[in-house]
Amino acid sequence: MTGQGPKEEIERLRREIRRHERLYYADDAPEISDGEFDALMNRLKALEAAHPELAAPDSPTRRVGGARADDLAPVPHRIPMLSLENCYSPEEFLEWHKRVRSGLKDEPFELVIEAKIDGLSCSIEYEKGLLVRASTRGDGEIGEDVTLNARTIRAAPLVLSGKDIPDFFEARGEVYMEKKDFERLRQEALAAGAEPFVNPRNAAAGSLRQKDPQVTAARNLRFFAHSHGRIEGFREPASHWEYLETCKALGFPVSAVKKLCAGADEVLAFYAEYENKRFSLPYEIDGLVVKVNSLEAQKLLGFTSKSPRWAIAFKYPAQQATTAVNKVVFSVGRTGVITPVAELEPVKCGGVTISSATLHNFDEIERLGLKLGDRVVIERAGEVIPKVVKVILSARTGAERPIQPPEKCPSCGAGLFKDEEEVALRCVNPSCPAQFKRALLHFASRDAMNIEGLGVSVTEQLAEKKLIGRFPDIYRLKKEALLGLELFQDKKADNLLLEIEQSRKRPLSRLIFALGIRHIGEKTARVLAGHFATMNAFMAADENALSRVGEVGPVIAHAVSVFFKSRQTRELVVELEKLGLNMTEPERKTAGAGFAGKTFVFTGELGSMSRAEAQGRVRELGGKEVLSVSSKTSYVVAGSAPGSKYDKAKKLGVTILTEEEFIKLIGKYQ
Repeated sequence: MTGQGPKEEIERLRREIRRHERLYYADDAPEISDGEFDALMNRLKALEAAHPELAAPDSPTRRVGGARADDLAPVPHRIPMLSLENCYSPEEFLEWHKRVRSGLKDEPFELVIEAKIDGLSCSIEYEKGLLVRASTRGDGEIGEDVTLNARTIRAAPLVLSGKDIPDFFEARGEVYMEKKDFERLRQEALAAGAEPFVNPRNAAAGSLRQKDPQVTAARNLRFFAHSHGRIEGFREPASHWEYLETCKALGFPVSAVKKLCAGADEVLAFYAEYENKRFSLPYEIDGLVVKVNSLEAQKLLGFTSKSPRWAIAFKYPAQQATTAVNKVVFSVGRTGVITPVAELEPVKCGGVTISSATLHNFDEIERLGLKLGDRVVIERAGEVIPKVVKVILSARTGAERPIQPPEKCPSCGAGLFKDEEEVALRCVNPSCPAQFKRALLHFASRDAMNIEGLGVSVTEQLAEKKLIGRFPDIYRLKKEALLGLELFQDKKADNLLLEIEQSRKRPLSRLIFALGIRHIGEKTARVLAGHFATMNAFMAADENALSRVGEVGPVIAHAVSVFFKSRQTRELVVELEKLGLNMTEPERKTAGAGFAGKTFVFTGELGSMSRAEAQGRVRELGGKEVLSVSSKTSYVVAGSAPGSKYDKAKKLGVTILTEEEFIKLIGKYQ
């Protein structure tokens, strides 16, 4: 737009993008195409990159990315997030309705009925209209901090809409995944030989509760507001229906499957209407939620120790069918776990045709007493992939055959291992094709080999074009091969090759972490590398030698031992060494003892350095980083959007440093 400076254009674009996000997600009335929306977003990204001084934490561009969370910190709920009592039939619902009527002394009352979305409960909190915290339900009293991941959900506004903004507003609702997005994710996993999520609910929960916001952002999660939380500096709604209207006015989507009912008969009619109609919804529901509309009446009815008396989950019965197990195939998951999957004689169940069911593990097969050719009962309760409930023993003919676990990985042919504590068989070969895309992303990640530019899209193309199938292939990449990919032009190819070249020099600790050895995090990798100093010494150590290392117990020692028993793994390490990768750990030299005896906890997002870099500076000065705050913690370093660690530090009187103060403290001792 002519006559606008960068600041004005950036502000205009942010307003426009927020408006279109609301139209798409909250109002279901988009005005522009996806391509036009992407063009607006790309223009905003370009302007913010050119003018970093104009960056803002509430910009729509800040939804994707952000630092990984080191842990999911606990978040106390000031108002408990209680679970609902369930009922499964009209008779049970009418019993509940009778109790409510009695509790309200036969005074008339309205009911609100809404879709019971099959997702993960989430609380999203706003201060002065800005998203400051998001947390899971957890045990109802204490949830997990998922703020960084929730910020990637476009249906959850970063900034509340409207002129009348509360001082504090907590929207409680459901994070979920639409069926089409779940099916896309499932097909991608199966194509890669990875372990797919069982159903949309598990996919949504797993996507929200993992530690990398970029992974969450790629999953296209959604959010519906459905429940009342804390509100301050704002007129309290008088009813639940009014609360839903308030949520819509502030920019939250609410389910279109809802109705304000005058009595129980209307609820029963709505329940019957959606018994079959639910299968045509874009998302999974396993029932409907019925609530007393008046908030004053809700207060009068109160709570039991577990549930509100004024609400109930009116669930649909589970869908069952009988079919035959024709075959059992073995799927290799993204962590190397071998999952048996039953290929079924196709059967209609819950409105869809079912042709496969996960058997989870071989202990489950033994528990069921399942054989090939058996007739079985399957159950589908809001799930895309059903479960086998039982074997119909009376239908056996004698032709059924035992199911034998595989001895070799179905993907790469490597030997399989099983820990005594586990029920799962596992492939530990880091070059296993079924696991490789995930392993490659981990290998290139910031805390591992730190190969910037080797992200999700690039990894997908390199693997699909078979340019990379094992870690050593990274170090054989040529510029001409990269230029043959649609993602690469001259400069980007040069930049990636430079990053790869620099990664050869990373210390042994980074390589140990990058290999993806089970149970070994970035910190344990440093401890092991510091103790053994060379890769040869590390590989040669037996379980007893490994167990003697500080902070390394028998579980980690066994995992390392199993990892290096694989011939493919040992050959891989030798090959990486021949390609020039550093196989030694430099002797740790501290820049002084300024932080000796001091412990640091980091919370929030740092702007000038990564969390790993900040922790490295602490170690260089003789200090130690820890994950939780106690009265003995020396300092808590708070970046933007700090979590519950910040609140706990204030309560305990622990010294809190801003990022700038932390940098000054480092400078004092260098």
